[in-house]
Amino acid sequence: MTGNKTIFRNTIFLYSRMLFNMGVSLYTSRLILKVLGVEDFGIYNLVAGVVVLFSFLNNSMSSATQRFINVERATKLSENVKRVFNLSVKNHLIISLFVLALAESVGLWFLNNKLNIPDAKIAQANIVYQISIATTILGIMRMPLNAIIVAHEKMAYYAFVGVFETLSRLSIAVFLYLVPNVEHLPVYAALYLIAEMFSSGIMLSYCRRQFRTETTLGFYKDPARQKEMLFFSGWTLLGQVAYVGANQGLAMILNIFHGVVVNAALGIANQVNAAIYGFVGNFQIAFNPQIVQSYSLGDLGRSRELIFSTSKYSFFLMTLLSAPILFFTHTILTIWLGDNLPMYVEVFVQVVIFCSLIDAISGPFWMAATAIGVIKVYSIVLSLINISLLPLAYILLKRGYDPTIVYVAKFFINIVIQVFRYIFVNRYLRFSFKELFIYFMNLVSVFAVLFVVLLLSSIDQVYTIPQILVGTLIIELALITVIYFLGLSREEKAVIKDFVSQKMGCNKIIER
Repeated sequence: MTGNKTIFRNTIFLYSRMLFNMGVSLYTSRLILKVLGVEDFGIYNLVAGVVVLFSFLNNSMSSATQRFINVERATKLSENVKRVFNLSVKNHLIISLFVLALAESVGLWFLNNKLNIPDAKIAQANIVYQISIATTILGIMRMPLNAIIVAHEKMAYYAFVGVFETLSRLSIAVFLYLVPNVEHLPVYAALYLIAEMFSSGIMLSYCRRQFRTETTLGFYKDPARQKEMLFFSGWTLLGQVAYVGANQGLAMILNIFHGVVVNAALGIANQVNAAIYGFVGNFQIAFNPQIVQSYSLGDLGRSRELIFSTSKYSFFLMTLLSAPILFFTHTILTIWLGDNLPMYVEVFVQVVIFCSLIDAISGPFWMAATAIGVIKVYSIVLSLINISLLPLAYILLKRGYDPTIVYVAKFFINIVIQVFRYIFVNRYLRFSFKELFIYFMNLVSVFAVLFVVLLLSSIDQVYTIPQILVGTLIIELALITVIYFLGLSREEKAVIKDFVSQKMGCNKIIER
C-alpha cells in the first residue's frame, strides 16, 4: 500500500473513532458535571492537573520513544525496534518512580498548602490526588506500547482502544448518576483508574500478539543508543516542562486569584476544545510516522510536502469544526450543560479554541523537529517563550484584569512560538520563498473569515436549534468557498475536481 493510501485509510479509522468519541464524550461531560456539581468538577480538574504537572518527564521520553521507534521502523529491522522498545520500557519505569517521588512530596505539600480548595473538600481532594498518581503512572508505562502501534500505523486498533475508553467513561458517568448515595468525587477517580487498567491490558495483549518479536522484554546494553535517547529526551524535557508548566501553571494562577469556579469554566472549555482538536490530532497522527521516516531516509521533498499539506489541512479542518461553536457558543453550551453555566465559560471556550488553531498549524513542524533530532537550541528557545506566559499572567491578574485575558496572552505567545518553528525547520528542509508565501497566504485568508465570524457573534445571544442549523450551514459554505478559492493550490483543486468527476461518473453508471 502506498504512503498516501495508508495515510488516507488511517485517517478514516481515526475520524470514525473521533466522531463516535466526540458524540459520546459531550453527553458524558454533561452527565459528569451534573453528578459532581461545578465545585467538585473544578476540584477534580485542578487536582488531576497537579499530577499532570509532574508527568513532564513522561512527555519528553514519549516523544523520544516515538521518534526512535519511527526511525528504526524505516530500516525494516525488527531487532533494532526491539532494542529501542526495551530501552524505552526501562526509561519509562525510571520516570514513573521519579514522578511518584515528586508527586508524594512537593505535589502533596502544594495541594494541601497552596491550592484554593474548600476545607470540607480537602480529604476528598487528597484521595483523588492519590488515585490520579496511580492513573498517571499507568499512562506512563503504556507509552512504549502506544509508540509501537503508531509506528506500525495500526490506526484501526488505535481507534478501537479510543472507543473502548470513551464507552468506559460513559459507563462511569451513568453508574454515578444511578447511585446517588456515594461520595461521587473519589469514586469517579477510582473508576476512571480501573477503566485505564482495562484499556492498558487490552493494548498489552494486542502488542504481544501482533508484534511479539519487537515487544519481547530482555536485558539490552546499548550505551550509545541509550545516550542518544537520553540526550534527545533531556532537551525535549526542557520544552515539555515549560509547556506543561505554562498550561497547568495558568490553571493554578487562575485558582489562586479566582477560585475553583474559574477552574470549572476552564475545564469545560478544555473539554470542548479537546473534542474539536481531537479530529485534528488524529489527522496528524496518521501523518507522523511518514514525516519522521521520510526525513530519516533523506527524502526531503516528501518531508516538505507532508509538512505543508498536514499543517494547512489541519488548520482548515480546525476552522470548519470550530466556526459554528465560536458563533453560537452560549446557546451550544446551554443545550449541552443546561442554564447553570460557570462564569466566564463562553469566553474561555472561544479563546482556548483560537489558541488551538495555532497548535493545529504547528503540529507537523514539531514532528519535523523531532525527526531532525538536533533540538538543543530549539528546546531552549521554545521553553523561554512558553514559560514567559506565567509571570505575564500573574501580573495581568494582579492588576485586576479579567481572568480570560491570560488566554488572550497565550494566543499571541503561541504565534511567536510558531514563527520560531518555521525558522528552525527551514534551516534543515530549505523551504523556498514561494512555498512559504503561498502557504501563509492560504492560512491568512481563511483565518480572516474566521475572525469575522467571531466579531459577528454575541455571547449573550440565544438562538433556536433551527437558527443554529441554518447559521452553521451558511458559515460552513462560506468557509468552504474561501478554502477552495484562496486556500488550495491549482494542483489541489485539480485533485478535488478529478475526485468529484470520478464519483459523478460512478453514479451515472449505477443509474444506468
